[in-house]
Amino acid sequence: MPEGEEAAAQICVAEDRRYAAMLAADAGALAGLLSDGLVYTHTSGVRDTKQQLLAKIGGGDLRYVRLEHSVSQVVVLGDAALVIGEMHGDIVSGGQPKRLDNAVLAVWAAEDGGWRLAAFQPTPLPG
Repeated sequence: MPEGEEAAAQICVAEDRRYAAMLAADAGALAGLLSDGLVYTHTSGVRDTKQQLLAKIGGGDLRYVRLEHSVSQVVVLGDAALVIGEMHGDIVSGGQPKRLDNAVLAVWAAEDGGWRLAAFQPTPLPG
C-alpha cells in the first residue's frame, strides 16, 4: 500500500465517495467502501455491522438528507489510517428527522488492494 501523503490522498477520496454514496442512498457503491468487519457507531450510540448499515440505508430506514464533512487530519499507520474531522447534516432515522453536528473519527484499513472503512465513531459537538 502507498505510504504517507499518497495514502492520505487516497483515503480522502474514499471518504468523499463514502459520503456521496450515503447521501445518494447508494448501498451498492457504499458496500465496496466498507470492510466486512465494519463497526459503525451512530450518534445515538447504536452500532451496526456492514450488513446492518447497508440494510438501513438501502431500505430507507436511514436517509441522509444533507451531509457536509471536513477532514482536519489523516494519520497513516501502516495498513490503517485515522481520519479526524467533522460531519454536519440532516438525516431521517426511523421516520424521525435529526440534525447532526459531530466530531468524527473514521478508521480505514488496507484491504483487497484498496482502503475500506473499518470503524466510524461520531461524537456530538457541544452547544
